[in-house]
Amino acid sequence: MSAFQSLLETPLTNALAWTLLHSLWQCSLIALCLMVVLLPIREARSHYLAAYIALLAAVLAFAATLAIQMRPTSHSADPSPLRLSLRPPAEAGDLNISPSPLDILAPWISPLWILGALGYYLFQAASWLATRRMMKRGTCLPSGVWVRRLEALRALIGMSTPVGLLESALARVPVVIGWARPVILLPVGMLASMPVGQVEAIVLHELAHVARRDYLANLLQTLAEGLLFHHPAVWWISSVIRQERENCCDDAVIAARGDRLEYAKALAALEQSRWTPPTVPAATGGLLMQRISRLLYPNSTRSVPSVLPAAVLTLTIAFAVIALPAPQQPTPNGVTAGQDSPWLKWINEDVAYIVRSDERAAFLKLASDEEREKFIEQFWLRRDPTPGTAANEMKEEHYRRIAAANQRFRTGPGLAGWKTDRGRIYITYGPPDQIESHAATTGKAASHLWRYKFISGVGNDVLIEFVDTKGTGDFAMTTDPSAPLPR
Repeated sequence: MSAFQSLLETPLTNALAWTLLHSLWQCSLIALCLMVVLLPIREARSHYLAAYIALLAAVLAFAATLAIQMRPTSHSADPSPLRLSLRPPAEAGDLNISPSPLDILAPWISPLWILGALGYYLFQAASWLATRRMMKRGTCLPSGVWVRRLEALRALIGMSTPVGLLESALARVPVVIGWARPVILLPVGMLASMPVGQVEAIVLHELAHVARRDYLANLLQTLAEGLLFHHPAVWWISSVIRQERENCCDDAVIAARGDRLEYAKALAALEQSRWTPPTVPAATGGLLMQRISRLLYPNSTRSVPSVLPAAVLTLTIAFAVIALPAPQQPTPNGVTAGQDSPWLKWINEDVAYIVRSDERAAFLKLASDEEREKFIEQFWLRRDPTPGTAANEMKEEHYRRIAAANQRFRTGPGLAGWKTDRGRIYITYGPPDQIESHAATTGKAASHLWRYKFISGVGNDVLIEFVDTKGTGDFAMTTDPSAPLPR
């Protein structure tokens, strides 16, 4: 088994895959709730707060789901299959070996998500480095007049945090960089080419970003975006946050200056040079034309982007189709014959190698869930090596073996480890006392030789050979330990 295949089969990658699948409907639902909340609200601050809460809820839902998926199952069990043949049960046709679409897809979801998230964070790190270079290269101090104007503007909005002001040859638009020691970068020539009132309005906008701690909020938002980059609804929530962040700062400028038209002219003048790294708040952030329209027509009706409902509906339907269980049909004995039936899963998967034929037949004849639960309880009690104690050591060991077999012996993305020959032997007899591995050579397939010092009902020094004849990692058993031993 290759290292990459082993990575695909770890409990963490499996839990992460299911968490990502659940996040499809979770984030869609959160986005729909946000859309409903935003429609009757007009205030930018309320929009911003609601969107940020929605993003936080998406992250918390992701973390909670991952924690639930990582939680060990509560199965307690043991196997004492000491006298059972290792041949597949006569009813092996009921095992439904054919993998479902999720069986095939799930192992690849986590690696692809990890690559995507890593790529996103690397891009953001490169952007952050670009902003740091902007502070160290091609900058100069403005005239003392503008330093004094900056202090007056800080006093105007009641801001105590010290803020630096630099002219930059690299900055295309005004930006604010840093949180502990924020600095406003203005493009070289802006102070001389624009009217003083417009420049002051732009600087007030950047000071509002500093007062609101938007640099730190934007950093946390970026971390959440990387975690949930796979969902378009999250990108919509994030775009609402960025748009309303700029609207909040615009409102702060209007509250301090009161001249909407002059400020709108200043924003329009900055539209000609618009690029800025995505990790920094800038005066031209958000949808600039919507901001200008909002300034000029403050009483106009605000709408929610129409693309969101279609995207949410598409993802929800896609998830429902992927996760939809196979149609269930009742068997003659009353047990639901669907892939997700817990009763068939128990008889065909959990105890497939240790249940006796008469027990299986009796279980399939049961008519009610209460009878099946009682049967399962008695099934394990009959195998409990220490009756009367709280623990059932055999049951616990049995489910440990199933988990180990699924982790170690899965063959590609389609066949679970418990269905393989090695998984069947491991579940039935436990881990071997010794394993000899032989790599493939010219004319000879790779093989594993398992040695058991003793198997009750079989004998001493039992050897079981598994050979990968097709070179696919599927090691088939060539000797049956339940068969008579050669002399």
